[in-house]
Amino acid sequence: MSDEHSPLKLGDERVVEIGPVAHGGHFIAHTDGRTLFVRHALPGESVRVRVTEVSRRIVRADAIEVIQPSSDRVVAPCPWSGAGRCGGCDFQHVSLDAQRALKTQVLRESLVRFGGLAKEDPLLATTVEELPGGSDGLRWRTRVTWATAPDGTRGLRPHRSHEVLPVDDCLIAQTEVSRPDVLPPAHVRRHVRDRSWRLGRGDFWQVHPALPEALVRTVLEFGMPTPGSHWVDLYSGAGLFSAFLAEAAGRSGSVDAVEASEDGLRVARRALHDLPQVRLHHADVAVWLPSQGGHPDGVVLDPPRAGAGGQIVRAITGLGPRTVVYVACDPVALARDVSHFAASGYRLEGLRSFDAFPMTHHFESVAVLRSAGGSGSGPNQVSGERPG
Repeated sequence: MSDEHSPLKLGDERVVEIGPVAHGGHFIAHTDGRTLFVRHALPGESVRVRVTEVSRRIVRADAIEVIQPSSDRVVAPCPWSGAGRCGGCDFQHVSLDAQRALKTQVLRESLVRFGGLAKEDPLLATTVEELPGGSDGLRWRTRVTWATAPDGTRGLRPHRSHEVLPVDDCLIAQTEVSRPDVLPPAHVRRHVRDRSWRLGRGDFWQVHPALPEALVRTVLEFGMPTPGSHWVDLYSGAGLFSAFLAEAAGRSGSVDAVEASEDGLRVARRALHDLPQVRLHHADVAVWLPSQGGHPDGVVLDPPRAGAGGQIVRAITGLGPRTVVYVACDPVALARDVSHFAASGYRLEGLRSFDAFPMTHHFESVAVLRSAGGSGSGPNQVSGERPG
């Protein structure tokens, strides 16, 4: 599809100079009076691109030939990586150190542009950290969703496409799930510290095996839950954070875990059955929050990729927690919500980010925000379902 305001059209090829990284695994280039969002390139490179999409708002393109390569470019380990091929990995052509540097740049620019942080803010020294295991960036993914074509072919899809490529081995997947002809077990066990979760095929769990422990450790370090404290865990899923917040709060404390998915609550009921101080709420966060009173000591939230948004942030700050710990899989959404929290008097005081998705543009972050003057009023008993 072409655009009457642009000389560029689908399939056009141009030689361009690649500029900085953009959120979403793209890199910026300019030609014919338009800004291009280019995949499979690197800053400073000269490449030949082919236009893959043209609209009034955006032009997308793939690098199909590298004329002048970056020193950070490597040979992609996967033969299915590249223009027009599998869309699961954006950065297979980038060295691992450079991948984390690019993600760090996206994090910093997001917080400045959308979060309102000053460029000299010391928190912008935060870097995206490597997680233990898989030092080559491969064989870390514990779950893969395989696509099936109408003719029965199983594989993976190209970027922004409904086609199915007959990929026979996903190199970022652990070997037991790396092939489309291997059916995963109906249930798996996942362990964090001394606790265990039994998960079905459709139940959400972080796909990097080292990430749950890293997130729990950071949430507890940032939140500093104490015996007798009251916490709210929003978008609580299988209860990963609720479990360890409850252990820290003890039987004299309490945790209200709010999750809209019945499947997530089912997993949490089994895993947290020994923690009567956890109350499970089957509810939409946006509906549940306005009905609450009292002042919890802290709130943990792990919202969907789009973030929490201003309405939910205002509802959280309206409860007056002293501390908010925010787990985010999208840096722009996190930054926007940091701005919403700032408008309600909550300042970003800590930040860590983890390279939980090597070979892709994705990463995970944990932020802590604290109220300048607010504090929790101790345990606040709210009716809800106990696990068990």
